[in-house]
Amino acid sequence: MDTTTTAQDPVQQRDADGRQIFRRPPPRKDWLAQTTEPVIEPDLPIVDPHHHLWTDDGGYLLEDLLADTESGHRIVATVFMQSHWGYHPDGPEAMQPVGEIARVAAVAQDVERRKLTTKVCAGIVGFANMELGDAVAPVLQAQIEAGAGRFRGIRHATVRDDRITNNPARLLPFDMLRDTRFRRGLAQLQAAGLSFDAWLYHAQIAQLTEVARALPGLPIVLNHIGGPLGAGPYAAIRAEVFKDWRDAMKDLASCPNVHVKVGGMAMVVFGFDFHKRALPPSSQQLADAWRPYVETCIELFGPQRCMFQSNFPVDKGSCSYLVLWNAFKRITEGASPDEKMALFNGTASRVYRLDVFTATRTPH
Repeated sequence: MDTTTTAQDPVQQRDADGRQIFRRPPPRKDWLAQTTEPVIEPDLPIVDPHHHLWTDDGGYLLEDLLADTESGHRIVATVFMQSHWGYHPDGPEAMQPVGEIARVAAVAQDVERRKLTTKVCAGIVGFANMELGDAVAPVLQAQIEAGAGRFRGIRHATVRDDRITNNPARLLPFDMLRDTRFRRGLAQLQAAGLSFDAWLYHAQIAQLTEVARALPGLPIVLNHIGGPLGAGPYAAIRAEVFKDWRDAMKDLASCPNVHVKVGGMAMVVFGFDFHKRALPPSSQQLADAWRPYVETCIELFGPQRCMFQSNFPVDKGSCSYLVLWNAFKRITEGASPDEKMALFNGTASRVYRLDVFTATRTPH
């Protein structure tokens, strides 16, 4: 692999097959601190249904998360998303991800003991290898037990593109979602009453539609609005990608068991390149860039099937937590109170079965 950094973009590299590699830029606190603004609608309750915890890239653990969730918005609960963090170091490979669930459950229990305002990790989404097929059932059962009432489902990423990648170490088959064993694994997920978080690129959305129709009883959450690529070779064809993405999302929206996480657009693969600017973006700049994608998701799926997400700390390489949520609030400025409640907390609370009813009532 050629890991020479280009002068134009310190994030961009190429692998041995010529794919452009777009690694996440690390958060820069001093850079982020240059853009400050007041919190919009500070009383609006928010469930953040997608954040990570890990020790990579300088680490993002509980205190780092709390510094963000307590930066001004009313974050009532969060959902942890699998991060390959805290796996068991030994034992059967299939069972090693159970360690992550146990570690995150311990974090949530620590938050409860401290009586913190935000119910951190009220839901936990881990990883289990769906390619195990029927043999994944005992893994799921072990995760349910390790989660201490918080385990809600798994995410098995299937992202693959032949021209760009965000993880050259894990080049997955393009059509993994069509694999028979993978489908049997998803059937076990459905039988256990759990949900499936999908992370893929826009050209793979049709495969998820096939899964949703084959397993109509499986709750599916599409991450990061389905990954419409805008970096590298896709920068010059953004309008074409948007059309292809919208058409695929329209078909997917016909499946009532599918919900969409609206966010993740600060990732480098989306091509907005906020991380390259001298100053971090304002919420208005983010809202202007993201509005067509956000409004399309809400138009196609409705507020009751959409949920805003932070995707922190990944998106923290391009914007601050406060500014990100302000951007979503700007985009939904004209929405009704009920629509806002669905988008900012109701959909996430329902899909991930979170006990935050008293926290999510309309503020007076």
